[in-house]
Amino acid sequence: MGLIWSIIVGAIIGALAGAITNNGQSMGWIANIVAGLVGSAIGQALLGSWGPSLAGMALIPSIIGAVILVLIVSFFVKRN
Repeated sequence: MGLIWSIIVGAIIGALAGAITNNGQSMGWIANIVAGLVGSAIGQALLGSWGPSLAGMALIPSIIGAVILVLIVSFFVKRN
């Protein structure tokens, strides 16, 4: 059950990152999950695990990390 909860929270974090960067329209739900989970790892590695936590992910650093990830990926995808 913990894995399902992490996937759901990752999808929400990825969707928020897509909405913040205005790249949410082009991302599917699988990309939202990946962006949320990988962005969470990046954000917590860079900023630590402060703030409210849900499913083992600190929400504020996770959202910031997901936004960074979406911006980097969209830079390279749109460049072509």
